[in-house]
Amino acid sequence: MFELAAANLLSPIILSFALGLIAALARSDLSIPEAVAKGMSIYLLFSIGFKGGVAVADNGIDAQLVGTLAAGFILSGIIPFVAFGLLRVLTKLDTLNAAAVAGHYGSISIVTFVASSSVLESAGLAAEGYMVATAAIMEAPAILSALWLASHASGESRMDAGLLREIMLNGSIVLLVGSFFIGLLTGNDGLDLISSFIVAPFQGVLCLFLLDMGLIAGRGLRETKGALGGGTILFGVLMPLVGASFGLGSGLLLGLSTGGIVLLMTLSASASYIAVPAAMRVALPEAKPAIYLTLSLGVTFPFNLVLGIPLYLAVATMITGG
Repeated sequence: MFELAAANLLSPIILSFALGLIAALARSDLSIPEAVAKGMSIYLLFSIGFKGGVAVADNGIDAQLVGTLAAGFILSGIIPFVAFGLLRVLTKLDTLNAAAVAGHYGSISIVTFVASSSVLESAGLAAEGYMVATAAIMEAPAILSALWLASHASGESRMDAGLLREIMLNGSIVLLVGSFFIGLLTGNDGLDLISSFIVAPFQGVLCLFLLDMGLIAGRGLRETKGALGGGTILFGVLMPLVGASFGLGSGLLLGLSTGGIVLLMTLSASASYIAVPAAMRVALPEAKPAIYLTLSLGVTFPFNLVLGIPLYLAVATMITGG
């Protein structure tokens, strides 16, 4: 595990994130224009979705694929309740803020997923291509669970048709699912046509995107100093391990490859900082972004990048012998 963590620390993507984090904490004027950051996000989502669709076209649709999608949906719905319970034990957060935070931890970080895929590639491990479809299906259930928790506590409904539509048509979900189906329909012939665009530049774009993530995380930590208590920070480190254990058990039951188990562990351990914050701003405007966004992006995201992913890979490899 320590060898994997050391190797991961010296990877370009982790060092790029560290550069952004340090620059922000040091109050450097380094910045990535918002339009450029948005373009990189679109590129990464399209690329990972397309390549996942191609992999499924090669593999074919089978019972394991359907089972994995169902498991992802169930995990996304259940994990917020576990997170909520842990928050009530470790922190003094009120019910509304605890529900908002819990929703982030049932959903996923696609950048953490991409980083984990990159680590697997470096280790020479393949994973089931349909894991990207699992990532897409794990976005919405967690949001609905968080809204149920908030509604149950306050006694008033937080869900309506307009909000549900906004959740399901979130741009990241639409792009990820859409590009997945494009890859599924066009297969390797389609990949050959655009491989120079979505394969070769991928790692470089990911480094720049993580540089921007480091800048955002650093600014959040600097500007919200004192907003997170010790128990809340402890939650941000413990909850990924709890979620990863759910992913590990599910992956073993489904008979996934070592790489597939690592990705399911990563998805279950990650915390959203794009789709869920957008939904919380609409549905739970009273909840504090300084808590839920800083926790997911400033604590859990770097933990997963630096220590979590190597740990998940080490555990999965030890158990499966892969």
